[in-house]
Amino acid sequence: MFHCPTRTLIALLCLMTSNVAADDGKIAPLNGKDLSGWTTKEPKSRNHWKIGKAGLKQPDKQNIVANKGGKALINTQSRGVDIYTLQKFSDVRIELEVMVPKDSNSGIYVMGEYEVQVFDSFGKQDLNGGDMGAIYGAAPPRTNAQTEPGTWNKYVIDFRAPRFDSTGTRTEKAKFIKVELNGQILHENVEMNGPTPSGVTGKETPAGGPLMFQGDHGPVAFRNITIQIANRP
Repeated sequence: MFHCPTRTLIALLCLMTSNVAADDGKIAPLNGKDLSGWTTKEPKSRNHWKIGKAGLKQPDKQNIVANKGGKALINTQSRGVDIYTLQKFSDVRIELEVMVPKDSNSGIYVMGEYEVQVFDSFGKQDLNGGDMGAIYGAAPPRTNAQTEPGTWNKYVIDFRAPRFDSTGTRTEKAKFIKVELNGQILHENVEMNGPTPSGVTGKETPAGGPLMFQGDHGPVAFRNITIQIANRP
């Protein structure tokens, strides 16, 4: 795990250089080389996140190996730890690809607190709030858009952060404006009564929050991650 030096100015420079902004204003929080700009929950001794080329371990297809030459962010084992960006965000449009092994379980946490589920639900018809594409515990996906385990699935997540007044009282709920998986709309205008379980802090805040990936349930891989700051009214 990479750690920026603790002195304030140097740490800020580390954070800035680890997040590359493209010409279209999209931020790429993963540099494809190391884990600069990211940290994990405790205990860090259970950190199994690596950079590499993701592939399913044969023959059971239940684990991912990190081969050399790739730029994906890969959690290679179960019972690891969650990983999240040092940079914080509020209103965002997130695009990424995720590879889910057979029977695995992970999640994408917007602002570190609101989970879009990552789960092997391939071929399942009767979907619930814990299946692939669900807003965990809040809304099941409209349809099963997952491709078979070991292939890449593309998420597009449009999110509006909760609003607060000057006293810190929430005035508007957080909202998933739209969630798409592999080009199919799973959710539109889903308001959140509060955070979903197992986030970074378990609290809502006006200060923004990180992008977090769940790593304490199962192996998973992410790539082509971009974050576009939306600044919605």
